[in-house]
Amino acid sequence: MTTPRDRDAAGRARNARPRDASGRPLPRGAAEGVERVPDDLVLTPDEAVTRAQELLDAGRPFTAHEVLEGAWKAADEPDRELWRALAQLAVGLTHAQRGNARGAVALLDRGAGNLARCVGPVPAGLDVRGLLAHAEALARRIERDGLSGVTERDLSPRLREGAV
Repeated sequence: MTTPRDRDAAGRARNARPRDASGRPLPRGAAEGVERVPDDLVLTPDEAVTRAQELLDAGRPFTAHEVLEGAWKAADEPDRELWRALAQLAVGLTHAQRGNARGAVALLDRGAGNLARCVGPVPAGLDVRGLLAHAEALARRIERDGLSGVTERDLSPRLREGAV
């Protein structure tokens, strides 16, 4: 017998279960997990980048992905694809953190490919070239060496130009 999925008022599937710091759902009835990003959270581009960076720095790329996904869904063209690419990079980092080398490489490559197509001015001081280089280098390193050498620094790239 399968457990019914959690649904919101509109009938869309939602997972109301608490999650661990890597974004994995905890068992129903488990103690509280980490703070979740509300589905209806709306941030300015600058706020989204700031919050995503804080989450990456705290070792929470899955939650950073949720913030970036919210920005992607709220963005107008032409910025929409940029936010999508950033969300994909964060999912790639999440796969690396969870020990899934194949998923990490696939999402890092997908995000990098979408970043490479971004042209023109970017919002919130985003470092598109730096993020592209980071994603490509990390994906190639994971392909070559696996996940054993991946560091916390690898999982928390600088989103803004000139950030330390």
